[in-house]
Amino acid sequence: MAAIVHVLAGVPAQTHGCGHNGKMFQPSQHDVRRFFCETWQRQRDGLPLDPMQAQAADWISEHPEYHAELGDLQAALEASYTVEDGRTNPFLHLSMHLSIAEQVSIDQPTGIRQAVDLLARKRQSLHQAHHEVMECLGEMIWQSQRSGLPPDGVAYIDAVRQRATRD
Repeated sequence: MAAIVHVLAGVPAQTHGCGHNGKMFQPSQHDVRRFFCETWQRQRDGLPLDPMQAQAADWISEHPEYHAELGDLQAALEASYTVEDGRTNPFLHLSMHLSIAEQVSIDQPTGIRQAVDLLARKRQSLHQAHHEVMECLGEMIWQSQRSGLPPDGVAYIDAVRQRATRD
């Protein structure tokens, strides 16, 4: 998750001495876009998906508004998503779905699984809950970048819990 969140947040990737070929996977923006476009293509072609692709394909299916952009790899690699354009970045959005799903699966930060489950029950939709958690995650990343401090997992979980318990 950290690698995807760093790419999303614009934090430069750092290579660490572990993992495949002695390096931890640190995807570039193009790697992330290529992953989602290739996953969408494999899903459309009925080809087998690895576990990460299968999870991504589930979220892609929830977002038909992104299918055209995911269907054109070259355009996806060249696309720019700025606030001024008023367009949602589908790769950022889908990456955040995957990041949240990973956080929940390993309960990191501790308590996020319970908070997301509570919010999903309240909203009667895991998808809707994810969208609200994205706002909390984005706020945590923004606060961290602004302050220069590490992300505050406790504040993040509190924000999700507040959404789950308010009317």
